Amino acid sequence: MTKKKVFVSYDHSEDLHYKDLLRAWDANSNFDFEFDQRSPNEAIDSTNASAIKSALATKMKQAEYLLVIVGAKSSTSKWMTWEVSRAKDTDVKLKLAAVKIDSSNVLTPGLTTSNTAIANGFTLAGITAALDKATNSY
Repeated sequence: MTKKKVFVSYDHSEDLHYKDLLRAWDANSNFDFEFDQRSPNEAIDSTNASAIKSALATKMKQAEYLLVIVGAKSSTSKWMTWEVSRAKDTDVKLKLAAVKIDSSNVLTPGLTTSNTAIANGFTLAGITAALDKATNSY
């Protein structure tokens, strides 16, 4: 079985522990996560933002899927909004999936229930199902 190449978008200040759980699940044959180890600690409009964006775009181009971890503050994250937008660009065009940590969490701008496969609740089975249903038709 071919492993899925997944770029994970998440709120670095709020949802790091969920990214760490994904890393632990990476040993599962259904997963192959691509992580940017230099989490953007800079503001999206900082002087270093263009270099960070370039590095993130390179990693995204190596992936097939964008998995967005939708936490309580994800809808206000400028970095996550940029990542979703960049994932939809024609030179990247990733399949979109999201996992809502809580069903009341609001999707990151650019994601809708019609263009994104959504898992409600952070479970291995739910995330696997969402990745399997993900498309890049948006």
